[in-house]
Amino acid sequence: MADLSLPGQAGLTEGENLTDGLAEPAEPPAPVVAVVGRPNVGKSTLVNRILGSRQAVVEDTPGVTRDRVAYDATWRGRSFTLVDTGGWDPAAERSKDLAARVAAQARVAVDAADAVLLVVDAVVGVTDADAAVAAVLRRSRKPVVLAANKVDDAPGEPAIASLWSLGLGEPQAVSALHGRGSGDLLDAVLDALPATPR
Repeated sequence: MADLSLPGQAGLTEGENLTDGLAEPAEPPAPVVAVVGRPNVGKSTLVNRILGSRQAVVEDTPGVTRDRVAYDATWRGRSFTLVDTGGWDPAAERSKDLAARVAAQARVAVDAADAVLLVVDAVVGVTDADAAVAAVLRRSRKPVVLAANKVDDAPGEPAIASLWSLGLGEPQAVSALHGRGSGDLLDAVLDALPATPR
């Protein structure tokens, strides 16, 4: 068998490759989607809907989700990392209580994300906290998908019109609880993700 080595190389025999025995090249990192919004808008319920299983903790009590929690998700064959965050109120960041720490965690998640999924309660409409979060997201220059949650049926859809005022583009009507509109929402999330994670 012929020796295919170059000067200074260990001998390679025919059929061997320079990469034989080396580790496979690492997969590029999956893009990251941060799920943010004020407390009790259904962020963790939406995360569970996207994952297709109950992994995120869901309670009616505000403040249950305190830290960032990352989950592996896939939609239409594309993998991404979904980061669930606690309720975010930018005004709380100025205080030193639990709400401030939760808000700081949400801001860190946004800074590390490739795209952001802002969840608002379409039934309640735009609150001051929603408007404040939207202002922070507009300044971040990250791609943002606006999820108008709790639109459980067609008669609830007109309620999302007021969400255009947030300046984040078209609100995506969704019911995290029942799954209504979740496929269209995920299509919008994939469209917002860059081809290559930052």
